Amino acid sequence: MKIIDAHMHLSHIASFKETAANRSFVDYSVDGLLREYAENGVVLGIGMGVTETAAGGFPDREAPTPMGLDMVESYPGQIVYCPGVNPFKLGNAGLDELEQALQRPEAVGIKIYLGYYPYYAYDDVYQPVYELAKQYKVPVVYHTGDTYSERGLLKYSHPLTVDEVAVAHRDVNFMIAHFGDPWVLDGAEIVYKNRNVFADLSGLMVGDAAECARLKDSPLFFAHLRHAVTYCDHYEKMLFGTDWPLAPVQPYLQFVQELIPEAYHEHVFYKTALRVFPKIAPLVE
Repeated sequence: MKIIDAHMHLSHIASFKETAANRSFVDYSVDGLLREYAENGVVLGIGMGVTETAAGGFPDREAPTPMGLDMVESYPGQIVYCPGVNPFKLGNAGLDELEQALQRPEAVGIKIYLGYYPYYAYDDVYQPVYELAKQYKVPVVYHTGDTYSERGLLKYSHPLTVDEVAVAHRDVNFMIAHFGDPWVLDGAEIVYKNRNVFADLSGLMVGDAAECARLKDSPLFFAHLRHAVTYCDHYEKMLFGTDWPLAPVQPYLQFVQELIPEAYHEHVFYKTALRVFPKIAPLVE
């Protein structure tokens, strides 16, 4: 079975480097990622564009729109990305740069960082971004749920805020990253209710293989998640993602394989990504 990693990172972010060095123990480099992909049958990774202008600065108000994968000098065939949006840099120049980025074949979606930046999904600042998504037929990916920075503001990252946008823009597909964890039951309702909303299962664990195994097998750690995916009952609308470098590919892959009924593995690990990110089809089919 082919596997697509629908959520990973390759940016010079200080917290990612610290996590790779001290918690997940991955080789945080392009070669390191591609080596893990080759070992686990991953044919494509979708990177989430994010940058910081000073080490430890993310969420960085001075980062440009669009934000890219600044560890990637030239895109190999196994890596594409979603340009990231800084709402403080969404004037005419930023929107023009975002549109130019979306014309590149390796730009397959748009990433909005709810919670990291103090705007709700439905705020007016993002409306031009949704129009670009519609024009270029790409999805909008939202960070939802817990933020990987104590400077984030959680009220902005609740998945319920996506409902209003999904209703207003029925012809755009949206993906809520991390299933809204810890508010996964609310995330499940948004996915269940709206035909144009999907969820990735990335970023639910941080650590090396041993730590992932400990969390996976804890009787209560994922009880809320198992409740939510069962309630949603739309496994075909969920996507595998690692949030690499937060965890190695292999143990995270095993975790999602055990979470999702085997009958839906081909959808979660491959087919649904093609449905949500239509620009990737020529790269993997």
